[in-house]
Amino acid sequence: MKLLDFFRVLRIHQWYKNLLVFLPLLFSHNLFGINNLVLTVVGFFSLCLISSTNYLINDIIDLKRDRFHPERRFRPLASGRIKIWFAGMLAGICLLLGLFSAFILDNNFFYCVAFLFLLSSAYSLFLKKEAFVDVLVIGINFVIRASSGAYIIDVKISPWLIVGIFFLSLFLSIGKRHADLVFLGNKASKYKEVLKVYSKENTTALMIISTSLLTITYTFYSFSSEYSHLIFTLPFALYVIFRYFTLVFTGSEVARHPEKGIKDIRLLAGALLWLVSTLLIIYFI
Repeated sequence: MKLLDFFRVLRIHQWYKNLLVFLPLLFSHNLFGINNLVLTVVGFFSLCLISSTNYLINDIIDLKRDRFHPERRFRPLASGRIKIWFAGMLAGICLLLGLFSAFILDNNFFYCVAFLFLLSSAYSLFLKKEAFVDVLVIGINFVIRASSGAYIIDVKISPWLIVGIFFLSLFLSIGKRHADLVFLGNKASKYKEVLKVYSKENTTALMIISTSLLTITYTFYSFSSEYSHLIFTLPFALYVIFRYFTLVFTGSEVARHPEKGIKDIRLLAGALLWLVSTLLIIYFI
């Protein structure tokens, strides 16, 4: 087993989803507080361990199906480079470390992490086979990640921000299903059962709906938050949303693998401009 396969089976490249735990830190004006920052970093790695646990469980469950998938067959487990027993043992270690680190941080954070594990496990076992439920569950998982960060540093988080994160998840998840349909063609349902229900037509409609909801929610949050100048970040946020929307419908691999978004210069530039302008407004204006 190569070291690279070890990192791949943990899907470290997908840990970016857990960066949501830093949002309460950012928007509560606590980003530069060393104590809170350290606690949130520990929480981030706790969530990452739980995420890797669920990825391992999911890969074990989908092993046979993944072996015939044009992309997933190259995964360490599906290709046989990592054995099932080792993946199972690794999942157990990650689960214990993730839950223990969460427990020593905060009780409520621990409950969030435990619920995230249970919900993700239910998703891997059966919820991912139910159309529309699958993307809603992923949205709830995103919200749990963000909300858990508020418990770590004991702050309140705006309901608008929570709703925005939920719609962001729908936006990404539906875009991924549309991209899978385009990439896999007529064989899509062979590799992912839920794609029997999804179609290019209904995913297109759902993308339009989720894009509208995400845009409206961020606009309302900008007006309603104590940092009303965030409305000036709206052009950057809209550019990122529109750019990603375009990538979904032009067949870009970014839609199937959002972590590869950093390779798209325009998307990356828009995201950085949004982040920098947000930091300037919250901390210096």
